[in-house]
Amino acid sequence: QVQLVESGGGSVQAGGSLGLSCEVSGVTWSSYCMAWFRQAPGKEREGVAGIDRDGNTNYALPVKGRFTISQDNTKTNLYLQMKNLTPEDTANYYCAATGGRCPRVLEAPDFRAWGQGTQVTVSS
Repeated sequence: QVQLVESGGGSVQAGGSLGLSCEVSGVTWSSYCMAWFRQAPGKEREGVAGIDRDGNTNYALPVKGRFTISQDNTKTNLYLQMKNLTPEDTANYYCAATGGRCPRVLEAPDFRAWGQGTQVTVSS
């Protein structure tokens, strides 16, 4: 079974940067999509960024130009580099995976496997 474990969350000041990592194991799909989601208290879980095995990416509008999703050449680690953070970025961040290509719109029900989440807090 697919296992995902996030790390790297923490507290930063507005305007700062933070990098998240996700260790991935057990993936046997011929094609896949790896993605980051986030959820703030009282808010719906929302897609942040996705990447497929060929390196094709997509980003949600609120993070476009500020966040970068990537994976290493072994496909065992997923990363999210965040810069110019604002308090609106405060949320629990999750990595997720599913078979096939990334959907045009990242929606939580489309993803089969999830990590436990890591908290990101941005103070003003």
